[in-house]
Amino acid sequence: MKDAASDPGKDTKDANPKGAALPAFANAPAARKSVDMADIRVFTAVFSLIKQAYVEEIDDRSLMRGAIRGMLAGLDPHSEYLDKEELSGLTEETTGSYAGLGLEVAQVEGTLRVVTPIDDTPAQRGGIRAGDIILRIDGKAVQSDDLDGAIARLRGKPGTSVTLSVLHEKQTAPVDITLTREAIHVASARGRLLEPGFGYLRVSQFQEETAMQLRKQFERLQAANKAPLRGVVLDLRSNPGGLVAAAVEIADDFLDRGVIVSTRGRVKQADTSFSATPGDLLAGAPLVVLVDNGSASAAEIVAGALKDNHRALLMGRRTFGKGSVQTVLPIDGEHAVKLTTARYYTPSGTSIQAAGIRPDIELADLSLSARNDDFDSGLGERDLRNHLKGVNEGAADRAAITQHEVPSDYALNEALNALKVLALRATPAAPPAPAKS
Repeated sequence: MKDAASDPGKDTKDANPKGAALPAFANAPAARKSVDMADIRVFTAVFSLIKQAYVEEIDDRSLMRGAIRGMLAGLDPHSEYLDKEELSGLTEETTGSYAGLGLEVAQVEGTLRVVTPIDDTPAQRGGIRAGDIILRIDGKAVQSDDLDGAIARLRGKPGTSVTLSVLHEKQTAPVDITLTREAIHVASARGRLLEPGFGYLRVSQFQEETAMQLRKQFERLQAANKAPLRGVVLDLRSNPGGLVAAAVEIADDFLDRGVIVSTRGRVKQADTSFSATPGDLLAGAPLVVLVDNGSASAAEIVAGALKDNHRALLMGRRTFGKGSVQTVLPIDGEHAVKLTTARYYTPSGTSIQAAGIRPDIELADLSLSARNDDFDSGLGERDLRNHLKGVNEGAADRAAITQHEVPSDYALNEALNALKVLALRATPAAPPAPAKS
């Protein structure tokens, strides 16, 4: 299900799938202005014309459901009607277990665009990239007026295959990629030591257990380092968002005080504010956060909170810019409406809606590669005719740095360099030596 529903363009993960504490919205004041009778007459006239003249017979139920979906789709890209299957999919997203390809997709200007492939899933392993446009699914063209139907065709039972015709960014010809659906259990947080004293924490999305997973990863890194970490890189690149509660919890893990995020809407129940509690996992050690244009929604909440509270240095590229919160409002036991009910604001009071967050240090989208060791323009003693042979002269003294030893992740390499500088600045100076008598 995640291949369809959990993306910045069609985000369901900022919502509470169980509807807990949401019925209060039902008590909000009703709109004072009644529906214009002329509009009702137009609606019923169109309804009647479709029933009479459409090329195929269509039942009233399908027409009404279509009208509801169209009404919500006309509001914004994130509001939508949810049936039983979609509600079930929403629950799968927040728990991190689902069947599919591992794609985060968005409906952008009538196209089905990949926001990001989830780490270690069929989509990522198959070569799907952020920014790809899905043109065909099993040979059937993706139609702008039936993107929901196209999304449904991405789903399927584990073990079944699907062929996607995708257009990579900056390419003119599409390529066909065949993927096999599988049961995906996504660990939304992972980590490793970059160097002794410096850790790396990756959050791929915000689910119910993400904060707990992050703390466990941090504890594992501390134990492996056998000493408190001197700094951490928190990687939020290509993170499409998720549960607001998980984002608040993770931001709180690195903050001692200050506002994390606030939300404002038309009804009182949509106005909230979350603040940090004492306790910082790093105990004040430097933190560098990596973001890019795939960092959206809940990922932007964390980035904005850490930046505005001057707790972290943001590096990378401008974020996606999804600054709205969706709430799932139950209709009955099997149907609900996912409705945009509020905008969220960073601690400085800034709305990032459609603007995103600019990093403190912007990085180009580059990668590192090994130098060709067969080419050496430097003239040395060994190049002189009849020079004395060195003790270790020969193939061994030209040991190459192989490609797999090169840190190909340019942004992460730069983040580590910045982290080292921050760690040096944070290290207290040694006390002066006592004067000799």
